[in-house]
Amino acid sequence: MEATEQGPIDVEAVRADFPILEREVAGGEDLVYLDNAATSHTPEPVVDAIADYYRRYNSNVHRGLHELSQEASVAYEDAHDKLAAFVGGEDREEMVFTKNTTEAENLVAFAWGLNELGPGDEVVLTQMEHHASLVTWQQVADETGAEVKYIPITDDGYLDMDAAADMITDDTALVNAVHISNTLGTVNPVGELADIAHDHGAYIFVDGAQAAPTRAVDVQEIDADFYAFSGHKMLGPTGIGCLYGKRHLLAEMEPFLYGGDMIERVSYEDATWNDPPWKFEAGTPVIAQGIALAEAVDYLQDIGMDAIRAHEEALTEYAYDQLTMTDDVDVYGPPGDDRGAVVSFNVDGIHAHDLSSILNDYGVAIRAGDHCTQPLHDTLGVPASARASFYLYNTRDEVDALVAAVDEARQIFAP
Repeated sequence: MEATEQGPIDVEAVRADFPILEREVAGGEDLVYLDNAATSHTPEPVVDAIADYYRRYNSNVHRGLHELSQEASVAYEDAHDKLAAFVGGEDREEMVFTKNTTEAENLVAFAWGLNELGPGDEVVLTQMEHHASLVTWQQVADETGAEVKYIPITDDGYLDMDAAADMITDDTALVNAVHISNTLGTVNPVGELADIAHDHGAYIFVDGAQAAPTRAVDVQEIDADFYAFSGHKMLGPTGIGCLYGKRHLLAEMEPFLYGGDMIERVSYEDATWNDPPWKFEAGTPVIAQGIALAEAVDYLQDIGMDAIRAHEEALTEYAYDQLTMTDDVDVYGPPGDDRGAVVSFNVDGIHAHDLSSILNDYGVAIRAGDHCTQPLHDTLGVPASARASFYLYNTRDEVDALVAAVDEARQIFAP
């Protein structure tokens, strides 16, 4: 897809693949969808891939010698290869399909953590972690006697790397860090964190839910031991996520769920396990979703991940600058030219939920609440925030619509 004079992406051509963006909402307002950090929309080629599976070769995988099962199995296995390559992995043996990023976190926590952690071990998180990692490792620590620690953030929303260097020690078993904060937009130096962790014999799990959809990721360059992301945030369907794991770690780990296809052999007394990734995909897996997610990867790579990143960075900086032109707006996190495609903010005198409701009346869809980062909001000293998040199909005009709707909210709440 060719870039235009307006930027690195031909946005109008992209938007043509997303009929939902032509909707009118709130009684006749054009939809301005700025809730992409929660979930993205799905282009026609991905929808077609789902329909094609169900119309032409719907069948279970790894279970039949008939033609439909063979076609489905090949497409599903090829999807693993494509998703592994998408983040710099070697092949399907390093790519497990899960339900979402949350399940990927739980898989590692319970398949690896319950067996490897004990009293005296430490799991180091960041203060900006999503509940999917924070709560999960809290529970595993409670069961194993391990301790959870949190790397603090600086006043301007960056990770305190001096504190990280002090906190990650020889007692650290695992570091879990978001690649990009879904609240602050902070892009964390996960490669540097990986180096520190590995210097102390620890592993690193990177939550890439906000990063993999928006920029080129290379797990080998990062040297991530585990890297997780979700399909529904990167133009794919709901119900599928991805867990990259280094080959030797996945081979050593025990299964997370038990049932069909994850076994090698079963007797009435015992069972042995299939090879990765299949030993972590018990039962009928996410066949249609996996095939469709591979199509989403094709769509993203046809546009170009560097072009997507450049487009989002320009939109985010523009939104940051426009929202901070008045003194009554607090934006959380780093400056507008140094963040992912997320802008969380509050307007003086207007609760985030009220602001979101008013914006909806003008067709502008944003997120309001704690964004599954309650402890981070406690650290920020606010109960909630409004969050606008951008993707490849958003435009400067939509940012202007956001700012105009915020101004209308000001008028409503003016004394």
